[in-house]
Amino acid sequence: MSKSSQAATLRPGTIDDVETIHAALLRLGTHIGAHQEITSTPEDLRRYGFGANPAFSTLIAEIDGEFAGLCLHFPIFSTWMGRPGVYVQDLYVEDRFRGRRIGEKLLRRVAKECRAEGGGYLRLSVDTDNETAKAFYERLGIGRSSYEQVQKIVGDAFFAFADTLEE
Repeated sequence: MSKSSQAATLRPGTIDDVETIHAALLRLGTHIGAHQEITSTPEDLRRYGFGANPAFSTLIAEIDGEFAGLCLHFPIFSTWMGRPGVYVQDLYVEDRFRGRRIGEKLLRRVAKECRAEGGGYLRLSVDTDNETAKAFYERLGIGRSSYEQVQKIVGDAFFAFADTLEE
C-alpha cells in the first residue's frame, strides 16, 4: 500500500509522546514565523499535560506508525450558550502528510469527543497572517467571529498584574 493511500490512525497522546509533541510545536512555530514565541519545554508539557490535573489533551495522528500530526486541546465553557465546548490550542500536520485531510480528521474527532460529553462548540484562534489556515477552517465551516478579538497578557506583565494587591 502506498503512503498516499494509507489512512491516518488517531490516538490520544501519552506521556511517552511529550518529546514528539514538543518538537511538533516547535515546527509549527517555525512554520508561522513565531518560533521565538515558544518558551515551553518538554518538561512543561509533562507537568501540565500528563500530571494529576491535566491542563490539556492531545490527539495524535499516525500513518503506518509514523507521527503525522496532532491536535492539542482543552475543555472550555460558554456562559452565553450554557454549554461546554473545546478550545483547540494547536493543530499541526507534518508537511509531507498535508493534503490528506489529517487536520480535518483530528478536528472532527476532537469535536465528536466534545459532543459526547455534552459539548456544543469548538473554538480556536488563527494567526493573523496565516491565510492558508484561515481558508482551511472556512472550508470546514469554522468561521471567524464577527464580534470577538483575542486579548492577552503574558510574561512579566501578567505576573505584575496577578501580583498587584486588590484595593
